[in-house]
Amino acid sequence: MVERLEKRDEEWRRELPPEVYWVTRRGGTEPPFSGAYWQTKTPGTYVCRCCGLPLFSSEAKFDSGTGWPSFLAPIDPGAVATREDRSHGMVRTEVLCARCDAHLGHVFPDGPPPTGLRYCINSLALRLVPRREGANR
Repeated sequence: MVERLEKRDEEWRRELPPEVYWVTRRGGTEPPFSGAYWQTKTPGTYVCRCCGLPLFSSEAKFDSGTGWPSFLAPIDPGAVATREDRSHGMVRTEVLCARCDAHLGHVFPDGPPPTGLRYCINSLALRLVPRREGANR
């Protein structure tokens, strides 16, 4: 189980750049094909932009053609939480950081094998920690 990080909204607003705050704390979405990581192939770990929790491995990343970074699965199932999202006139499954409740994006059941899932995540919700040359995986 992940240890929770609780902060008041004023603290998040003070600590985060406005566009990161809007996506992660207010459930916003960056426009497709605009984020820093939608085409990135750099090996490493994607961590929560708000709290640093490791969320996704570059090894689970794939090109979904949607314009957002897409992943087969989180590093650890306990790293993310989900909840129903009925905004924008549709029903989707929202993905949140399990430590700080940052809005990350959504998960869809249309991904490739072996999971069949597509974790469609906003670049603004992530920070890539590149793997060092020669480092063990």
